[in-house]
Amino acid sequence: MEEELEPSLRPRTQIQGRILLLTICAAGIGGTFQFGYNLSIINAPTSHIQEFTNETWQARTGEPLPDHLVLLMWSLIVSLYPLGGLFGALLAGPLAITLGRKKSLLVNNIFVVSAAILFGFSRKAASFEMIMLGRLLVGVNAGVSMNIQPMYLGESAPKELRGAVAMSSAIFTALGIVMGQVVGLRELLGGPQAWPLLLASCLVPGALQLASLPLLPESPRYLLIDCGDTEACLAALRRLRGSRDLAGELEELEEERAACQGCRARRPWELFQHRALRRQVTSLVVLGSAMELCGNDSVYAYASSVFRKAGVPEAKIQYAIIGTGSCELLMAVVSSSFPWTLYLAMACIFAFILSFGIGPAGVTGILATELFDQTARPAACMVCGALMWLMLFLVGLGFPFIMEALSHFLYVPFLGVCVCGAIYTGLFLPETKGKTFQEISRELHRLNFPRRAQGPTWRSLEVIQSTEL
Repeated sequence: MEEELEPSLRPRTQIQGRILLLTICAAGIGGTFQFGYNLSIINAPTSHIQEFTNETWQARTGEPLPDHLVLLMWSLIVSLYPLGGLFGALLAGPLAITLGRKKSLLVNNIFVVSAAILFGFSRKAASFEMIMLGRLLVGVNAGVSMNIQPMYLGESAPKELRGAVAMSSAIFTALGIVMGQVVGLRELLGGPQAWPLLLASCLVPGALQLASLPLLPESPRYLLIDCGDTEACLAALRRLRGSRDLAGELEELEEERAACQGCRARRPWELFQHRALRRQVTSLVVLGSAMELCGNDSVYAYASSVFRKAGVPEAKIQYAIIGTGSCELLMAVVSSSFPWTLYLAMACIFAFILSFGIGPAGVTGILATELFDQTARPAACMVCGALMWLMLFLVGLGFPFIMEALSHFLYVPFLGVCVCGAIYTGLFLPETKGKTFQEISRELHRLNFPRRAQGPTWRSLEVIQSTEL
C-alpha cells in the first residue's frame, strides 16, 4: 500500500522542496543580494560623483573643493553605507522578535524605497547630501537584512541542509556584487548622465522581495518558541518539509522550547556577562572582526582606484572589476615596472577574493544563528552585525588613505588579520555540521565548563517578547 502511495506523494514533496527554495530566493533577493549590490554599484560612478560633488560645491561657494577634501567627501559617501549598517544591526534584534523574521524583512524595504527616491532626484536637486543620506538608508536596510536573513533561513531549514542554506547568503551577496558591477558598466548605467538611475536601481530587488516573500511561511522555530503558536508552527513546517515525518524535528523544537521556558530574551550586553556564552561571544567577535578587517569588501568600493594604481589601462578597469565579483560568486557556489606586473596584481586580488568566498563570506554570517540558543540569538545577531559594520565603516573610511601611504604594500596589514583569524578558527571554533541547535549548545557548554558534566541551568522567571536596547 505504501508503494502505491509513493508516486502520488512525490509531486507534493517536490512542490514543498520548491517552497524552501523560493523562501531562500525571496529572502536573499532583498537581503544579502541588496547588500552586495549596493556595495559594488558605488564603484562605477566614482569619478562622476566626485565631479558632481565638486561642481555642486563650486556652484554654491564660487570655489572648487581642494583634492584632499574631494577624497574625504568621497570616502564619507562610501563609508556612510556601513555606518547605516551599524544602525540597522542594532535595529535588527528588536525587529526580529517584535515583528517576526519574515515581517521584519518586508518592513525593512521602507529604507530602500526612501533611498531610491533620494538617489533618483539628487542630480536634479543639485544635492550631494541626498546621496549621503541615501547611502545611510540603504546601509540601514543592509544591516537589518544581513542579521535577520541568516536567522530566518537557519531557523527554517532542516538540520541536514542548514549549512547549504546558510551558504545561500554568501551566494546572493556575490551575485549582488556581480550584478552591481555589470549594471555599472559604461554601456549600461555607469555613464556620466545615468549614475542617479544606477544608484536608484536598488529599488528593483526590494520590489521583488515585497512581491514574493508575503506568500511564504514564517520561521517555524520563531512561531513555536517565541510566539507559542503550535498550530502555526506545524503549518509552516508542513509547507517547508512536505510529506516527510516531522516527529523528530518537532521533538527537537519542543526540547529547545522547554530549555527556554521561563527565560526572557537576552540583551546584547548580557552576552558578555555569562560564562556559559564565553566561547560563543569570543568566536563571534574574533571572526566577525576578521571578516571585515581582512579588507575584502573594500576591494569592491575602491576597486577602480586599486586597479588604476596597479597600472591597469583605464578602458579595461571596468571589466577587471567584474572579475573581482565573479571570483567571489564562483567560490561561493563551489563551496558549499614589467608588462606582466599589472596582470600579477589582478591575479593576486582575484586569489584573495577567491579565498574569501570559500570560507569567511559564507560561514561567518551563520555563526550567530548556530552558536546561540533562541533567547540569545537576536542579541547575538545585533552584536555580530554592529561589530562587522563598525569595522567595515572604519576600513572604508581609511582605505583610500592607507592606499596612498602604503601603495603596493596596501594589503600587508590585512594579511596579519587573515592569519590570526585562520589560527583562531582552527584551534577554538567547534564543528557544527549536521548537528541540531541543542547538540551544538551542549557541545559549547562542555567547552565552556570542561569540569562539569551537567547541562546549563536556567534561573530567570521573567518572560518578555522583545529585546531591550
